[in-house]
Amino acid sequence: MLIELKDIIKNYDNGGVITKVLRGVSLSVDEGEFVAIMGPSGSGKSTLMHTIGFLDKQTSGTYLFDGEDTSSFNDDELARIRNDRIGFVFQSFNLLPRTSVLDNVILPLLYNSSKASQEARAKKALESVGLGERIHFMSNQISGGQKQRVAIARALVCDPKVIFADEPTGNLDSKSGATVMNILERLNKEGRTIILVTHDKGVALHANRIVTISDGEIVSDVLIPEEDRIHSKEIKEEE
Repeated sequence: MLIELKDIIKNYDNGGVITKVLRGVSLSVDEGEFVAIMGPSGSGKSTLMHTIGFLDKQTSGTYLFDGEDTSSFNDDELARIRNDRIGFVFQSFNLLPRTSVLDNVILPLLYNSSKASQEARAKKALESVGLGERIHFMSNQISGGQKQRVAIARALVCDPKVIFADEPTGNLDSKSGATVMNILERLNKEGRTIILVTHDKGVALHANRIVTISDGEIVSDVLIPEEDRIHSKEIKEEE
């Protein structure tokens, strides 16, 4: 079991006003799964992903990651997991705008490898998402779809066990979104665990399992038959 949550509660304290966001969530994800988390705005789906991805810490409950109980991990230990074992892809891309595509992908490697190794690994990751010819472009000189592919390359560069994607197609047109989903599907077939947050049922149906959350609680957890899944075909980019 790669991820196991037991009775996760997440509250926010705003000046003494307690907001209950996650209300006893229990969830397990096996290595190699492709899981979509769905729910309306304010349901807690992004908070759940942030908690699973160590961007936020639960108020109470147990979180086992790859067999390790992370409840007592300090900030340095959590940062090590974030950097070495998981990757993130966000709706807003989170790229440095006046920095090259290559240097954006190198960022997660700055503290753990030589410069030559950093560049080689970053180039390999960019080639894997079809951007080998764009490495010296500034990130503000490329399209939204290409930016999201750079973000995926950055998520891949440390060879993570799991990739978290938060509304990865939310800012993209349908063609660019299909390309991004094709890449995530391929990565899953190669053995990567993918956890995708989306409000779009059409995007969620690329996964083999859909977890629906409402008011901070899981209300359904459904395996999707292969014949009901959506598969994106690779779309050749126009130069």
